[in-house]
Parts: sequence; structure tokens; C-alpha cells
Amino acid sequence: MTKLPINLEDLLRQRSVEGERIEYKAGWNPDAIIPTLCAFANDFENLGGGYVVIGQDCDEHGRPVFPPVGLSDNQLDKIQQELLTRCNLIQPPYFPTLSIEEYGGHKLIVLWAPGGLRRPYKAPRAVTAKHKDYRYFIRRYASTIEAQGDDERELIGLTANVPFDDRFHRAASPDDLSRRLMVEFLEEVSSALAQETPSMSLEALGRQMNVVGGPGEQPLPKNVGLLFFNQDPRRFFPVTQIDVVYFPDGPGGDRFEEKEFTGPLAQITRDAIAFIERGYLKQTVIKHPDRPEAERFWNFPLAAIEEAIVNAVYHRSYEIREPVEVRITPEELVVLSFPGPDRSIDMDDLRAGRAVSRRYRNRRVGEFLKELDLCEGRSTGIRKILRAMAANGSPEPMFETDEYRSSFVLRLPVHERALQPAHVEAHVEAHVGAHVGDLTDTEWRLLSCCRAEARGTSELLEALGHKSRTGSFKRSLAHLLELELLEMTIPDKPRSRLQRYRLTTAGRALLVDWQGTP
Repeated sequence: MTKLPINLEDLLRQRSVEGERIEYKAGWNPDAIIPTLCAFANDFENLGGGYVVIGQDCDEHGRPVFPPVGLSDNQLDKIQQELLTRCNLIQPPYFPTLSIEEYGGHKLIVLWAPGGLRRPYKAPRAVTAKHKDYRYFIRRYASTIEAQGDDERELIGLTANVPFDDRFHRAASPDDLSRRLMVEFLEEVSSALAQETPSMSLEALGRQMNVVGGPGEQPLPKNVGLLFFNQDPRRFFPVTQIDVVYFPDGPGGDRFEEKEFTGPLAQITRDAIAFIERGYLKQTVIKHPDRPEAERFWNFPLAAIEEAIVNAVYHRSYEIREPVEVRITPEELVVLSFPGPDRSIDMDDLRAGRAVSRRYRNRRVGEFLKELDLCEGRSTGIRKILRAMAANGSPEPMFETDEYRSSFVLRLPVHERALQPAHVEAHVEAHVGAHVGDLTDTEWRLLSCCRAEARGTSELLEALGHKSRTGSFKRSLAHLLELELLEMTIPDKPRSRLQRYRLTTAGRALLVDWQGTP
């Protein structure tokens, strides 16, 4: 019995409707549960498997009913004993990770069933029947169904076809994984497993997070574990990085600025987005004499940039030695990645936001990005880019590839009325100038401390010479956040232990214009 690598409440409430990756069962019913586990193991859509929650009822619409039904201690023992026998009926044998959880005073069994390494799997149509009729099962929307016709042929064609990120890396060992990074991930997603890590070996922790596998005498890390939980994944996957290049005079000019982001995948994704937001996103405010509301728009909307970069990180090939590259000019922001979309995707459908991929190149990378709220999956990224550009009043984005699908280019044109940088800086000065006289010495020091990079609370306290959060420190930090001179790196989790504070565009302009700070 183990603990889940995700938060139980998120599993029950945020994923509030049964879908392709979760199924609720009021009680133990092997005839329904074993085929579902088989379907998750087959992972036909490469979504990363799924979860079965036993002891949790749902209504006719698939929504969980609270409080849950729960399971008695006798039921818990019986289910655990029977599960081992029943899972042996899956061919080849497949065993999910079992966790006993408590919610609202009621005990539940959660079965985590990641995509199997030996697919395709089949299971008896009726597990409790005397004569077993074996069939292949897959998930289709919120249901477990038999794979028939083209689906069955395609599933059989996936034999031994394990996505690259879910494969073992035979030139590495579990010691190449960082315990600190793994624990930080578990804490960020509020997993109960984080509380048990001090007593666990690195190998055991990796196995519970499904980033380590293989026999006990020769455990091996999976590629996804090295991508997320190694300080320098380039040791194993060369050119795993994001390059941001700015051409102030356009791509044909002689001047350019370049910044290279290397490190764990989630970190470089966030850092690259934050770097672009801080240095290259400008808001224009136009006041109209005939109405009180001012018109506001950005040169490039942040939401579109986030989706474009996350999409590239998610869908690029880590076997190709090419970085994700972001090129910024006064006219457009371009995200380039390799290779291009799968050939099953029609480019006209993709440009319209209607394309749905049947095969994800990196199902486990997507799984971790989803747990970190960096993406939603299910082919929603392109639609979100289209909506973000339209909401900002920007021209439509452009999506390009070649006949060989060797690369994917996503172009975000600049807003046609975006102000030039000099005017934007003047606007920023006007925005913050009225507040300059209100800043205390402590607030100036906090801004200066964040000049080079985002800082955590402990670093800010150390810079001020404080040992703990004083009232003055709290008020100063709150004031800078209120004035939008500083911002949180994790705004949706203000109390996160990983929280850091960085300068906004206005904060950086204030230091430059009023202190002459480069």
C-alpha cells in the first residue's frame, strides 16, 4: 500500500466529473473494475492511464456525491486480498498502485493505474464467470468499452510501443534523480506522499512516483524522471533547453539578445515564461475623452505565450537535438519546436482549434505538466491561444509546418496598435510615478534585492538583515504587491513554500528611471 503522488481532494473535487482518466465506484465490483484497470493499462489515447476510486459514489451525470459512501475495515481487507487474485487475470499481469485514503471521515481505496509497459492488455469480459472470455478494453470518454474493429487493430499495433518519456534510461541510475526536486513537486501538488519521504529510500520514492522501475536488483529511472527531477537533463538528453532570442531591429538586424534556459523541465518552462513576461511584454493604455473606461491591450497576450511555450515543451521530441526556440521581434513572437504535429492532425483543423490528437508524443511529460497546472491536455492549447489573441484584439496566430512535419512554427503577431518601447516606458513611469514618494527605504531595498532574479522570503529577509517576518517587512511586501511593482511567481498559491517574488515591468522601469539601476 502506498500514497498517491497527487492530492486526493484535487482528485475528487477539481476533477468533478468522471472522464477518461477517473472512474468512481461505490463498492468493490471486480466485473466492472478489472476491465477498467485493463483499459487504463492499455492507455489507448496516451493520457497516462487513470484512477479508480472505490467507496466514492457518483450521480447520474458522473459527478461524485459527498460525503462519500466509504469502506469499512472489513471491506478494505477483503478488497486488497481479492485485488491481487483478480489482477492476475489481466494478460499480461498488471497491478495498479493501491492507496487507502481518508476523506471526510470515510475511508476510500484509490487505484492508480498508469499506462502499462507491456500493452496491449486484455481481461475477462466477466471476471467472476466460470469460463473466461478475454477481450481488449479501452477508455472512450467516461466509459470502458471493448476495443473492436479499427480500434482493436490499432491497439494491437501498439505492442511494445512505449512512448519515449515512459521508457527506462539504461545509462542512468535512480541516484541521478534529485530527492529535493521530487519532494518539492509533491509539496506543490499537495500530495500526502510528501509527508512520508523522509523515511523512504530514493528508489522507493521513485517507484511510488512511477519514475523508477525495473527489477529490484537493477532499478532504472524513466526518461520523464530525468527530465523533471535531474538538475541538468542535458546530460541524458542533449539540447533539452529553451532559447529566447530578441531581435530589436528585426531578424535581419545586426543586434540580438539571447538567453538560454537549462535545468529541470518544469523550472525552465516557468523561468522562460517569466523572463519574457518581465522583459518583453508591454501594456498600452489609451484613455478616451468620451468615456471613462480606458482601452488596454498588450503587445502579446501572456496567456497565448504560456500556452505556446508549454505546447512546445509538451510535444517536442527529446530525441532530437534541437532546443525550443522563442524568437521575439517588434513585429511578432515566434515559438519553434521539433518535430511538427503528428500526420494524423489536419492543419486546417489545427488552425481552427478543432484538431484532436489521437497520439501524444510525451504522455508522462503531459501528466506532470497537468499536475503542476501548466497545461490541461486534451488538445486545448491551440484553442486557448486563439481565444487569448482574440480577447486582446490581436491578429490571429499562424501555425506552420512542412510536408515532412519536421518542425512546428507558431507565430503570434504583435497587436497592431501596441506602443513602441519608448512610449511604453513613459506610460509605466506615469503609472508608478505618483507612488514613488510613498515608498519606504525598506521597500526600495526589497525592489533592489529582486533586480537580478526572483527571490524567496528567506532571501529577502536575509538581504534586509532580519531573522523573521517583522510587521514592517509584511507591510512593505504587501504594499509593493498592491502597487504591482512586485508579483508572485505562484500567484494561485500565495502561501506556497516555493513562492518567490519578482519585479514587474513597472517595478523594473521604476528602478531604472528613478535610481539609474541597469
